[in-house]
Amino acid sequence: MAENQEAVEPGQLAVVRADVDGVAVLGVRGEIDYHSVGALTRAMPPADPTTGPRLVVDLSEVTFMDSSGVNALVAAHHATTAAQGWLRLAGAHGPVLRTVQLVGLDAVAPCHPTVAAALAA
Repeated sequence: MAENQEAVEPGQLAVVRADVDGVAVLGVRGEIDYHSVGALTRAMPPADPTTGPRLVVDLSEVTFMDSSGVNALVAAHHATTAAQGWLRLAGAHGPVLRTVQLVGLDAVAPCHPTVAAALAA
């Protein structure tokens, strides 16, 4: 398992990337908004047309997500499916889960209660 973390200001967004059996797992902590979404998009794996990127985004420690975060996840979904891969969300709860459900993101990127459940699906 390899991990990468982008340094961010306290109270902002932190993203830790781990590779688990060929699946990129992004652990996200903090608030995803217009000012912080760049950390999330930079952590996304590049599209690999030969194997297709497989991506799990762990939202369990995200306390707020606006349309910038939704747009980043929709873009990740489009990129992964275009490359024959997939995107799964894990751990979303409270207002973040409500946002995901309101915009219908859970209809295209399955939501799972934990990262382990997302990896096993």
